[in-house]
Amino acid sequence: MGNVTSTVASKFAFFPPDPPTYDVQKEEDGRYLISGVSVDKNMDVHVLDTKGGNKIVATFWKHQFARFTLLYSHGNAADLGQMQELFVELRAHLRVNIMSYDYSGYGASTGKPSELNTYYDIEAVYNCLKKEYGIKQEDVILYGQSVGSGPTVHLASRLHRLRAVVLHSAILSGIRVLYPVKMTFWFDIYKNIDKIRHVTCPVLVIHGTDDDIVDFSHGKRLWELSKEKYDPLWIKGGGHCNLETFPEYIKHLRKFMHAMEKHPIVKQAKQTLSSNPSMTGTSDEIVDFSHGKRLWELSKEKYEPLWIQGGGHCNLETYPDYIKHLRKFVVEMEKLSLHRDAKQHTLEPNFSLSEPKHNKCLTFL
Repeated sequence: MGNVTSTVASKFAFFPPDPPTYDVQKEEDGRYLISGVSVDKNMDVHVLDTKGGNKIVATFWKHQFARFTLLYSHGNAADLGQMQELFVELRAHLRVNIMSYDYSGYGASTGKPSELNTYYDIEAVYNCLKKEYGIKQEDVILYGQSVGSGPTVHLASRLHRLRAVVLHSAILSGIRVLYPVKMTFWFDIYKNIDKIRHVTCPVLVIHGTDDDIVDFSHGKRLWELSKEKYDPLWIKGGGHCNLETFPEYIKHLRKFMHAMEKHPIVKQAKQTLSSNPSMTGTSDEIVDFSHGKRLWELSKEKYEPLWIQGGGHCNLETYPDYIKHLRKFVVEMEKLSLHRDAKQHTLEPNFSLSEPKHNKCLTFL
């Protein structure tokens, strides 16, 4: 499984600038500085440890009157050194803090880029915002550009008090950029089409009508699937990498920020981020989630079910909760077996299974 997923990722997702456009230096007082980036007294540099065992570089651009903080996940062919001018402009025009980072294997971040590592990366950055700056979830707006929409939607689907999400030239999934498939395969990456359904905050989608890398239909479909839609920005004539140059880009973002200041945060039962989020549903497009739910309800002796949030029909084994829950189940069954053996004093009847008439996997043509 991993090899197929890695192949898809390598063909589609990751093209870090080589050589990197900057370097990181540690000062005697412990602070980090970035070479190749203009000195800014309102910019902090962090080197963060991730659950993947890598060290990633993150930059925090402060605005003294900021109401919100953008957590910005950039595209697949840039690093922080190339993004600084945009961050300075966004900070000034939108009056926001901006937290951005380089994925594992990008810029001065260690390790290799992968889908899973980007999830670990954005989680480490989000935790830094909370720990180092005391920024609350409801004051965070996640911003994902192109491939950056993957970690953005992934994190947003697990946080239910976010202020908002911005999807800029976003993808439905990795495979769908390469081929116009209608179903989600288990080896696909960045399955935004499944996870967007679990994002509960307002979603702004920005996409160019002439995008020749990620077709305009990706942005349109993501907007249609969003639970809480904000007026989208379809930039006529816009491509994949030039939307910031259109005047309506900043104008629409500024309008969006004003609207979010007035938008109430609805309290949710689940408010925290964990490495193993509780599973409450699936996005199975072949056999609807209701089938599993009903079978569990009809079972005489029920065990705690595993509803994998965002899981499709053929990819449940790729979620970490799959093995964790199965392991827990096996341990419980071992205890149950010992308990029953202690009580049983009579011989068990001999049972035999008749040979099945067929053993064909369920398929859909």
